[in-house]
Amino acid sequence: MIDLTSACQRTSDVLVGVTDEQLALPTPCEKLRLDALIAHVGMLASAFAAAGAKDFGPMTDTPPVDGAQLEFDWRTSYPRRLAELAEVWRGPDAWGGMTRAGGIDLPGDVAGSVALAEVVIHGWDVAAATGQTYDCDSATAQACLEHLAQFDAAGTDGMFGPAVPVSDDASDLDRIVALSGRDPIWRS
Repeated sequence: MIDLTSACQRTSDVLVGVTDEQLALPTPCEKLRLDALIAHVGMLASAFAAAGAKDFGPMTDTPPVDGAQLEFDWRTSYPRRLAELAEVWRGPDAWGGMTRAGGIDLPGDVAGSVALAEVVIHGWDVAAATGQTYDCDSATAQACLEHLAQFDAAGTDGMFGPAVPVSDDASDLDRIVALSGRDPIWRS
C-alpha cells in the first residue's frame, strides 16, 4: 500500500494557488489548457476514489472526457475530492482484488499506483503552468518511479510521450516528470 495523502494534499495546495487569470494558460500537457487540466484532475480524483471503493458505475466505466469544463466550485470541491481519494486508498481493500478505472479492469494495486502517478504528474503540470513549486516526499517519488519504469521509454499511446532524457543527478521529481514524457524545465 502507498499513502496518497501527501501527494493529494500537495496537488490541492497547487490548485488553490491558481488564479482566474491563469486558467487559459498552456500546460505541459500539449492538448490541454490549464482550465481543462484542472477539470481533468477533479474528474480523476472522483474516478480513482470510486475505483478504490470498488463503486462501479459511470465514474469507473468511462474513459476520461476531452474538453471537460471546470465546475463552478472547483477551488473547494477538487481539493475535497483529492482528500477523499487519499482516504479511500488508505484502506487495504482498495489495494486488493480487481477494480476498474477508465473502463479498464485492472488489479487494485495497479489502480492505486496509477492514481498516485496521475496526482503527482498533473500536480506538477499545474505548478509548472502557474509558476508554483511542486515537491513530493521520497516514498511517493519512489512509488511513482517504480510505476513509471514499467512503461516503454519510447512512449505509451494515450498515456505518455517519449521519456525525456535527464542528467544522472536529476531529482526524483524531475525523473518522474521526464519518464512521463514531460520536460522538467518546461515553463509557460
